[in-house]
Amino acid sequence: MVRFRCSASVRASPRPECGVLHNRAMLAHALGLAAALSLTEADAPNKPSYPTLPIRIAPRPSRFQLGTPFPNLPPILLDTEGNGYGLAQQTARARQLQARILWIDATANLGRVNSREKIDELARRIAAAGFNTVAFDVKPIVGKTLYPSRLAPKMTEWRGNRLPEDFDPLAAMVEACHREGLSLFVSLNAFSEGHRDVEQGLAYLKPEWQTVLYDIEGSVRSSAGGRSTFRLMDRPNAMTTLEDQLAVFTDLSRVPTRLNGDSKAAVVDAKGQVIAQLEGSVVRSQAPAIPSGGSILVGIGRGAEFLRASARAGDRLSFECKPDFVPITRRPWQQVPVMVSPHNPEVRRRALEVLSELLTNYEVDGVLYDDRLRYAGLNGDFSDWARSEFEALVGEKLQWPDDVFRWTLQPDLTRGIVPGKWYDAWLVFRAQTIRNWVAEARDVVERVRPSALFGVYAGSWYGEYVNLGSNYAATTAQAGFRFLTPQYQQTGFADLLDVFIAGCYYPSATIAEAMEAGQPTGTTVEAAGQLVNRLVDDQAWVYAGLSIEALGGDRLRLQRALQAAAASSQGVMVFDLSHNIDRVWGVFQQAFAGPKVKAPHQVPGLLADVRRRKKLLRQEGMREPAIVINPGSAGTGL
Repeated sequence: MVRFRCSASVRASPRPECGVLHNRAMLAHALGLAAALSLTEADAPNKPSYPTLPIRIAPRPSRFQLGTPFPNLPPILLDTEGNGYGLAQQTARARQLQARILWIDATANLGRVNSREKIDELARRIAAAGFNTVAFDVKPIVGKTLYPSRLAPKMTEWRGNRLPEDFDPLAAMVEACHREGLSLFVSLNAFSEGHRDVEQGLAYLKPEWQTVLYDIEGSVRSSAGGRSTFRLMDRPNAMTTLEDQLAVFTDLSRVPTRLNGDSKAAVVDAKGQVIAQLEGSVVRSQAPAIPSGGSILVGIGRGAEFLRASARAGDRLSFECKPDFVPITRRPWQQVPVMVSPHNPEVRRRALEVLSELLTNYEVDGVLYDDRLRYAGLNGDFSDWARSEFEALVGEKLQWPDDVFRWTLQPDLTRGIVPGKWYDAWLVFRAQTIRNWVAEARDVVERVRPSALFGVYAGSWYGEYVNLGSNYAATTAQAGFRFLTPQYQQTGFADLLDVFIAGCYYPSATIAEAMEAGQPTGTTVEAAGQLVNRLVDDQAWVYAGLSIEALGGDRLRLQRALQAAAASSQGVMVFDLSHNIDRVWGVFQQAFAGPKVKAPHQVPGLLADVRRRKKLLRQEGMREPAIVINPGSAGTGL
């Protein structure tokens, strides 16, 4: 007899219909299996049938056609089919609507927004260039604000640029933008409260806020004589100054040229086999080849003694690790923002209070949460807050952290994971936590300033965001990502937004351009915009973001990227004012020349109409074509 049992994740589903559908699928599977098992030889056909008749498929013109979303710029070859999906896309085109947003980073532009005169001139310049919206960063990753707040310290200086204590650049920006006919969105960072490079921010004053990273303490074990295990450095290509840990080098040029006489080195391959043992002082001069996936271990003092006795040519070393839970400031090399725990009630509450205060005091047109609306990575947050919430959810005490996942360590210090029994549930739990906070923030906007729009900026490579616990897709999005299970789908928060801006920060503009160069097609502005537009699924306006810096400040590249962004989404966001924009103002003036164009978000009620029509189409049985996944590049737009 075949028995089926519903998983706990289905029973705990907040949407009962998902459990029903799951059970129906299991029932159909069971009936099919039972039928197959009961089929007798007499019942079975002798052979399956094969469609052997020739087919003739009518040819279609290529999907790649010359296009000019900006008619004043040179045409480029665009994927017209991939760029045409969605009611939001079709509606914006039919009404000739196009977002043209300029992003103003807080710290990088402090010297350009530290007086009313500068802000007035800046707003005039932005409007004259043809932009219709400004995104103004007012709470950067350091956690300080550009405006006076009772909840956060005011930024008055950043790397030599000063902001007068008695000047409020946000108030001045509201007035200047509205005078010039520009919409003003303000940008906030939700879960970053410090900056590694300056060691400032409330997370340094309140270390209990910091996210807890699940890191490792690595070691190497040998079955040869001498000491059986020895500790490893926690990152490669950095020389140790301690005798009780071994340095691990994957880049020969990073090995110090002068190592003292008692140092020792061992070259190991990807399986931990020792290829050679060397005196540390001659490693650079002998220049041994480092096997792919292998490394050079270097020790001094006791570390050298261990290698001398336990890492001779032919010996086998095993690389092991054990959990090490540390606050994020203990691992400063992992990232610049000092992330705080999304599970800490004080952190969550205060972030909502910051939003409420800002919307109460300033007549902004919208609020955007920048990319720190997420976790620090797959290894965060492993705080006591997170553990207790998750154990309550699954209903049992966990083998922590192995029931979530266990790290493994390779000879080049590459880490792998072994998924635990609750690994998938953990991914859903984290995304659910972020989604629920986004819902709370949406409620604040509706309550305090209902006329304001609500949006999010994030990197465009969605495949990376499961590690960051942020599911910015719509709940209806279906794509071939391994993690996008029916449970994970429910954590999507595009349905809570008005605007989503994707960081498509690639130097290549189009899919056709990448194909011509023999490059991955996913690492293009066009492919990134297409993917995000499909994932958001007409629940919010989607704007593709460009980086002037990523484009090298090249005018021709910028022209092509503008065309690709506008073709694959409902507008463009340009990052950033600080990226030598004075050299390319003319490109924007050329692209945006002509009658003023409104952004989709500037038309009241239009998004609600798009959503309504999409819902009707679904009720009528409309089937979405498959989402094409062109893999992007990790870290893009973060």
